[in-house]
Amino acid sequence: MDKPKQPFADGTPNLIDDVFEAPARERVHAATPFTHAPRFLILYGSLRERSFSRFLAYEAARLLEAMGGEVRIYDAHGLPLPDDATADHPKVQELRTLSIWSEGHVWVSPERHGNLTGVMKSQIDWLPLSEGSVRPTQGRTLAVMQVSGGSQSFNTVNSLRVLGRWMRMITIPNQSSVPMAYKEFDEAGRMKPGPLYDRVVDVCEELMKFTLLTRERSNYLVDRYSERKERDPERLAAVAADIGFLKPTAR
Repeated sequence: MDKPKQPFADGTPNLIDDVFEAPARERVHAATPFTHAPRFLILYGSLRERSFSRFLAYEAARLLEAMGGEVRIYDAHGLPLPDDATADHPKVQELRTLSIWSEGHVWVSPERHGNLTGVMKSQIDWLPLSEGSVRPTQGRTLAVMQVSGGSQSFNTVNSLRVLGRWMRMITIPNQSSVPMAYKEFDEAGRMKPGPLYDRVVDVCEELMKFTLLTRERSNYLVDRYSERKERDPERLAAVAADIGFLKPTAR
């Protein structure tokens, strides 16, 4: 049993956990560890028949499955433009259902005009920050990759990182950028061995590690004071006032 918290030196009650949700052991460590394989959704940003972003997406899927993950790859054919249909469109519902099912994402986009493609952005735009009490992306891990026809660039992965942060995802440090992609894949669409392939392996391995570390704790990691305050403003405001959190600091 946890010991009662001692008051602060000035006699103020120590109610800080009620405001900041300090890392109690039962929240940091999952009470019931997951028994299913880590679940990954892969999105890619092209509709072309010979799509190097699709080839890279399938390489990532093979690697994640070999590492023990369960993978779904979303096909964006038939997905309407955002605001050109309602959210009950079958392709939109398919995308949102897969995102809710997932515990990690891989986003792979070609670089077009120096940035991600409209196909890629449309998929992300159809994923809301919140859908009722369900958040299709918050707390999920994310790996970002890009392919380009010319020299190596990081414009697209940088933009994908911005989007991942906006979608409240845990974006891993590593990433993959494949330049002159037409040289890196064979006729069957398999990526050729070499340093660029090794980097893709590194990214998938890191995504698996981050997902295993966070998937049972994602609700705790992304829990925010401001949102708790919105849910119960009177209680948290009173507690915060009691501990001086809302009082100006004396100068």
